[in-house]
Amino acid sequence: MNLSIKIKNVEPLENFMLSVTFTNGVEKIYDVKNLFEKLPQMFKPIQDNPSLFKNVCVDSGGIGISWNENIDISEYELWENGILK
Repeated sequence: MNLSIKIKNVEPLENFMLSVTFTNGVEKIYDVKNLFEKLPQMFKPIQDNPSLFKNVCVDSGGIGISWNENIDISEYELWENGILK
């Protein structure tokens, strides 16, 4: 991944999916459910409270996305494991 590529926008979709737009114009779909098993402690609040999922926002500088100070995903993870839209 080109380290200069950052996140421009993120939108929550149905079924714990995200639509992520990067600064280079590429759009990807990312399935957050994959992290429910990999990082259960971190993502349990989202899994238990789907309305929290809708509060996702881009971190300052586009280096990731977050829901709060404890739940976040890096731009690298989103880029590498997202599927082209």
